[in-house]
Amino acid sequence: MSSYRQIYYHIVFRTHNGEKVLEQENIRSLFAYIMGIIPKRNCHLYRINAMEDHVHILCDLHPSVALADLVRDVKASSSMWIKEHPSFPKFKGWAEGYGAFTCSFAEKDRIAAYIKGQQEHHKKFSFEEEYHKLLQEHGVKVDERYFP
Repeated sequence: MSSYRQIYYHIVFRTHNGEKVLEQENIRSLFAYIMGIIPKRNCHLYRINAMEDHVHILCDLHPSVALADLVRDVKASSSMWIKEHPSFPKFKGWAEGYGAFTCSFAEKDRIAAYIKGQQEHHKKFSFEEEYHKLLQEHGVKVDERYFP
């Protein structure tokens, strides 16, 4: 008998201290780099987008890959890459931690559209407001120590 699975994650992480250091005119090069990391972990990237202070990723997680390992690899590798390239001179690193929220196949396209629309969305809401809402929608207790 074959094994079947579908494991979608909406992953969110931000820059060190939430600093707005990811210049939008250079962000596609960061996306291209991350797009190379995820398939090497046997995962599939569906959507990526970022604002100056945070990144959203929608991907399928292969069962042989632990979520924490995937996020660690993406953050560590991309951090080293950014620091080696002049496109983001003010980047100091990623903040500790991340948010990861499962979604169903039926929700995948809605989440992808939400991630694609980040620039429009953030004309109305800050990262902190957005992150609080995501945590609450997914039943995660908010620890205010991690919000400035």
